[in-house]
Amino acid sequence: MKIKKQETMKKFFFFVIVLFINILSFFVITQQKGRASYYADKFHGKKTSSGKIYHRDSLTCAHKTYPFGTLLEVKNPENGKSVIVEVTDRGPFSKNRIIDLSYAAAQQLGILNQGVVHVELQEWKWNFLKFHPITFEFKNIFVNVSQQANKELEIDKEKVLK
Repeated sequence: MKIKKQETMKKFFFFVIVLFINILSFFVITQQKGRASYYADKFHGKKTSSGKIYHRDSLTCAHKTYPFGTLLEVKNPENGKSVIVEVTDRGPFSKNRIIDLSYAAAQQLGILNQGVVHVELQEWKWNFLKFHPITFEFKNIFVNVSQQANKELEIDKEKVLK
């Protein structure tokens, strides 16, 4: 009986340790820090690894591991600027870089003059809690009744909604 309790406790602690490692690794993997560069003009109009044509004015990037179509938020910690880009290509093929950005993305981050800078990137998820629906408040609504009469009918919203 005592041996079974010890085995159960060992299994429980093993499970907790594995769970803890998985949770920590999730947060480590979801954010990367490293150096970024941007595509040279000679790639404009060429096909990327995903099959899409690279356009320098698109907000796209090349990443070694993220699936094509993934949206990444790239932040320049020096100036606080960030941009959301779509992974459309593989690369960069330089060991000391984690991402290649399109010209437009590099421009939005303010890195065109430096060429290679330190960035932070993470997968971008749509946060519905940040966005609220836009509502318009109309006190009076005017409806054009007839073109011949050239008169407008005034409808008081408060009376109609009672």
